[in-house]
Amino acid sequence: MLTHHRKPVCLSLISTDLPIWSVVETAATLYQKDTDRFHLLLTAPPLISCEVESVVSPEETLPKSKSKAYAPNSPRILWLEISPYRVIMTMQGNAQVSYRHFWEQGVYGISRYWLPTESLQPNDPIRLRNFTTNLTLNGHPLPENLRLEYELWAEKVQLGCYILNLEIKH
Repeated sequence: MLTHHRKPVCLSLISTDLPIWSVVETAATLYQKDTDRFHLLLTAPPLISCEVESVVSPEETLPKSKSKAYAPNSPRILWLEISPYRVIMTMQGNAQVSYRHFWEQGVYGISRYWLPTESLQPNDPIRLRNFTTNLTLNGHPLPENLRLEYELWAEKVQLGCYILNLEIKH
């Protein structure tokens, strides 16, 4: 039972205790894998990277820094595997930060982040834990709203509480 629908979506992530807020509004493809299992694919806007370089000329005694902002050429793909019981979100593309989150209500899931290849450890992910306090999926037969509330942890240090909200417009 593989059917797909092109839908406008709004994906937001906010922290309830840190100044973090992000919203993406775009079109996504919703694949129905089974009665209550879905995959959602969307292209996320590029992260703007910043290169800093120092320029020293013979006339100058202090180096001047100038920065160049650039957007990578290839898109970043965001893939969500959605069911009423668990959500897996994967971001990959263009040799920038990639990540994979696993959320299930009442369970400590794993969040892994891969840094760009210029980093010190290009193949070793940063591993964090997340504890899902609420997972709500509304809409039938197709999902209309997904709300995830979770805590992010590094060992015994809490890195904030977050709300991930996905609205699928039909």
